[in-house]
Amino acid sequence: MDPLLKHMVDLTTHRDHSMLDLSVISAVQELACALRTRLLSIYLLRDQIYVMPKASISQLQPAQIEEHLDPSQDGEPITNYPALAHCIQHNLANAEHMAEDGLRTLWLPIWIKDKANVCLEITNPTPYTSQTTQIISGVVSVYRNFQNLLDYSERDALTGLLNRKTFDDQLAKMIASTGEQENGSAPDGEERRQRHKEEKHWLAVVDVDHFKRVNDQFGHLYGDEVLILVANLLQSSFRSNDRVFRFGGEEFVVLLRSTTYDNARKIIERFRQNVESHAFPQIGQITVSVGFVAVSPYESPVVILGHADQALYYAKTHGRNLVCHYDELVREGELATSASNDTAEFFFD
Repeated sequence: MDPLLKHMVDLTTHRDHSMLDLSVISAVQELACALRTRLLSIYLLRDQIYVMPKASISQLQPAQIEEHLDPSQDGEPITNYPALAHCIQHNLANAEHMAEDGLRTLWLPIWIKDKANVCLEITNPTPYTSQTTQIISGVVSVYRNFQNLLDYSERDALTGLLNRKTFDDQLAKMIASTGEQENGSAPDGEERRQRHKEEKHWLAVVDVDHFKRVNDQFGHLYGDEVLILVANLLQSSFRSNDRVFRFGGEEFVVLLRSTTYDNARKIIERFRQNVESHAFPQIGQITVSVGFVAVSPYESPVVILGHADQALYYAKTHGRNLVCHYDELVREGELATSASNDTAEFFFD
């Protein structure tokens, strides 16, 4: 089978973003005879644009997904790559740069609705022919179309957030990475090991307070607008490496990656305050209640979600507009476990 056709078949068989990322860099690496190919994330952090590798492959290294615990430390300002920065600023199809050592780097942003969150980077010692660039552009177009299809199937139609069916897979991956983080050795010495001990993954359940009253008093169109605006506040309040889901109705779930308890509470509190201070058209003030819990590799997804739900229920029944931490409530005697098994736990308040 022709190599190009083989890679097209491979690209169109995947139903997972990570596998699709690996397929596109493998295809470009072979078709361009490149020294190295990377897929870069492009994201905004503290009003500055950063780039960070998502996946990479080279002549000496097989294709792999790049795992990053902290984008603020693992990313680079896009200003480190002037040609790419100019390309993104002016919505160009590609940019090329030749370094002092003669290596040539070609960047091809993946434009979706005038926004590029991902960019293909190809490094080679020889110039790129027009035929090679044309073939790569075709591969990028197929990749972009399938990313769109996958993204559409994983998004809530109203808010644009990740939907319920993607949650189980994302939580399972987070639990697995929590186990690896706790069991693996840290290569950068005792300080990094200590930091990993302090940092955890977190699950937060968010519920809009008195949402039924909004629908009853103002109608479902205004209710939908509230959900859209809360979703926007969720996206702007949490970090680029956190995952936000619409769970159904007025309930949302957030998976926070690698942060301390103090930072997790601070981030969640910031979101709660952002909602409380936001002026919702026609309606005025809206508040949210939040329950959150640390993600443990020793507990099932059902139990972890149940703990966060129990903390949320406590917040809803003790005044609303609160952020409550499950373990803190247990330590203070506000929640007590009465029975437990592998699938569920029952509590008394």
